[in-house]
Amino acid sequence: MYSKDDLLKRKVRDVRITEDMKVKELIEQMGDIGGFSAQHMVDSIDIVGKMIDNKDSFNFLSFPADIVSTGLRGVLAGMVKHFDAIITTGGTLDHDIARATGGVYNVGSFNADDKELHKTGIFRLGNIFIENEEYGLQLENEFNKVMDEIYKTEGHKTEYSASAIIREFGKRISDEGSILKQAYDHNVPIYCPGILDGAFGTQMTLFSQDHKFKLDLLADELELSNLVFDHKTTGALMIGGGISKHHVIWWNQFKGGLDYAAYITTATQYDGSLSGARLSEAVSWGKIKEDARYVTVDGDATIILPIIAAALNLH
Repeated sequence: MYSKDDLLKRKVRDVRITEDMKVKELIEQMGDIGGFSAQHMVDSIDIVGKMIDNKDSFNFLSFPADIVSTGLRGVLAGMVKHFDAIITTGGTLDHDIARATGGVYNVGSFNADDKELHKTGIFRLGNIFIENEEYGLQLENEFNKVMDEIYKTEGHKTEYSASAIIREFGKRISDEGSILKQAYDHNVPIYCPGILDGAFGTQMTLFSQDHKFKLDLLADELELSNLVFDHKTTGALMIGGGISKHHVIWWNQFKGGLDYAAYITTATQYDGSLSGARLSEAVSWGKIKEDARYVTVDGDATIILPIIAAALNLH
């Protein structure tokens, strides 16, 4: 039970905007804003900062593919080196590789006529417009180029884990803004449990039809198991739900749960979805420790994540 003094010990403070105020100065002022989701965002900055500063903590960054189609890709690429492992979805490979190799994505509109877009040969991802050849064809060409290069290498393997094949692509990307390249350069593994769900997975399927090539989907699961058991303390910044979020909390439950966790979501918990589930629900499963530092931030990651990254100098 909390005493009245405990419940009332943190006073709401007014935020005063000043000329030429820096992001860090604004966040410092917002420390006790009491401003609904804004307070949760500020609390997440504190939690993520402590998580990264704790050198004994093995820290995960998870996110879905959709935000990689936006300019948030650059923020994510800059954040990679501050984490120990990434868990994401199949489309991240599609968008990152397409854009890293010259694919152009455009600012569009949620209110476009999708029948007209289809006739014009334009895909719509939310309010992002992508010409057909800038996505599927771009990825197909790069995939075949890289795989042919791998197969020309003497002593090449014929069986890969998902993280190993992703690493091979990151090794061959020159774009500094690429998430895959930054992960390769800083030796941060990318785990993609849903790697077959997207254009990259389709290309692997087609490639396997006329090449001796196999994908070992269990290898990364064993690796993740070893990672969580090898580290007493773990943390995570999770953006969006689905398989990327669940893989983080699922494996961490076996070592007693995450010690630090921040989760950004726009989903509602009232449909029972994992994307909508607050981190407090994960405590009931043992996926987050009872005494962990954690917070759920309700809001759009394309707004919230750049503020978190700027406040913590994650670039």
